[in-house]
Amino acid sequence: MLIAMCVGSLFIAMPFGDAATSGAQMQQAPSANRRIGGVKEINGSTITLTPDSGSDVAVTIQPTTRIVRIAPGEKNLKNAAPVELQDIQIGDRILVGGKVSDDNQSFAASSIVVMKRSDLEARRERDLQDWQKRGVDGLAKAADAAAGTVTISVRGKDVVIHPSSQTVIRRYAPDSVKFDDAKSSTLQEIHAGDQVRARGDRSADGSELAAAEIVSGTFPLLAGTVNSTDASSSTLSIHDLSSKKTVVVKVTQDSQLRHLPPDMAQGIAMRLKRTAAGASSTASEGASSSGPQDGQAKRTQTADSNSREAGPTGDTARRRNGTGAHSGGAADLQQILNHAPSIGLADLHKGDAVVILSTEGKTGAGTALTLFSGVEPILQAAPNAAQAMMLAPWSLSAPAGDIGGP
Repeated sequence: MLIAMCVGSLFIAMPFGDAATSGAQMQQAPSANRRIGGVKEINGSTITLTPDSGSDVAVTIQPTTRIVRIAPGEKNLKNAAPVELQDIQIGDRILVGGKVSDDNQSFAASSIVVMKRSDLEARRERDLQDWQKRGVDGLAKAADAAAGTVTISVRGKDVVIHPSSQTVIRRYAPDSVKFDDAKSSTLQEIHAGDQVRARGDRSADGSELAAAEIVSGTFPLLAGTVNSTDASSSTLSIHDLSSKKTVVVKVTQDSQLRHLPPDMAQGIAMRLKRTAAGASSTASEGASSSGPQDGQAKRTQTADSNSREAGPTGDTARRRNGTGAHSGGAADLQQILNHAPSIGLADLHKGDAVVILSTEGKTGAGTALTLFSGVEPILQAAPNAAQAMMLAPWSLSAPAGDIGGP
């Protein structure tokens, strides 16, 4: 599983004055008399603040500035403790109230609310452990807004998620897999085929979950051949084999571009063929030696066995493929793929076969998260070879690791 997950945003409910305002709300509706972000530098009575949006701001501490410290998750200042300027350190998160200069480059602070970096890291670790203990993730099979449920497939088994009025629902931004870029969302925005992660209390048989938090996102998987590249716009045009359409994908400094050498690609292709053949054989044996229900039971047992064999570290080592099913030995496959040589956009040429995991994109052009070239043998190995090869987007960013950094 991936990644470190804070509940909501860093300031789950960051108070200012008498109002309780969440960090996410502040980012969506910035105010002229407050700034929220991370402490970049401290020089005497001036703090350089890197806000969650916009350029750095010089915050001037005055003799009358009120400074208090609160713990992550506090919704008001009732439990805030007064602190001094020297108690603020680089990496802390602060909410500053005061008066901004005309050029928006400096800020005369009347009050500062501090969340210590050490407190945030401890909270992050607790949340990560809770996600590992009470979290599930998979591919959405159905979302019923009227019934208030989402059904996802988790290693071949359906889990029905039940949100409540208190459930935090967030959705990844169209061009980002960073959790801190996720926006407040609703059940209506979740659709079949979305990647969904939720945490909460599961029923005794594990088939239902009362959700405290739900995060969803759409991450298309493309497999096709390169039409052209454009270095000036950092884009890649490919012919998608599935849709038979031309798709434009953006490449950023965060995109992972790798090339599979022929021997590596052949090895992965053979591995996927064996996996596909084994699954087909198991399904046939179950159907012929048992009734329909017994056959299904055997297939479920086999899937569970494959899941347990994925790796010694349990959920933290398990990764789902693009179909939401568990690919046996996915952790090992990830290690193999991670050793593929890195390439640049200029190394891709017309006719090259590629597999791309991307964001949804705001205007039809998604951003490449991971791209592999040299995949011809893999695409020929099995109908779902591309899905089986690529790891789920949660392994690139999930609710637990990206969120939070100052």
